[in-house]
Amino acid sequence: MPDYFHGYAVVGLVAVVGALFVAVAFTAARLLRPVVPTPEKLLVYECGIDPVGEGWAHTQIRYYLYSFLYVIFAVDAIFLFPWAAVFAADGFGGVTLAEMFIFLGFLAAGLFYAWRKGVLTWT
Repeated sequence: MPDYFHGYAVVGLVAVVGALFVAVAFTAARLLRPVVPTPEKLLVYECGIDPVGEGWAHTQIRYYLYSFLYVIFAVDAIFLFPWAAVFAADGFGGVTLAEMFIFLGFLAAGLFYAWRKGVLTWT
C-alpha cells in the first residue's frame, strides 16, 4: 500500500513546491518594485496613443459565426491527418474509409445547415 500512494505523494509535493515558488515570486516582486503612481502611468494604454471616444465597439455577430465555422473545419483538418496514417496501414482500408465518409457526412450536414440558415452570405 505505501508504494501505491508514493506516486501521489510525489505529485502533491511538486504541486506544493510549485505553489510556494509562485507565491514567493509574487511576494518578492511586490516588495522590490518601485511604487510611484503618476498621472501618465494611470492612463489607459491603447497601442501607444491616447484613447479617444467610448470604450464600446459594435461588432456584428456574423464575424463570430465565421470564426466558429473556421474552428470547426480546422478541427476537421486535424482529424484527417491521423486518419490518413491509419488508412495506409494493413487491414484498416474499408472500415476506415467508411468511418471517414461518415465523419465528413456529419461535417457536410453542418455546412449545409449553416448555408441554409444564411450564415455564409456576406450581406
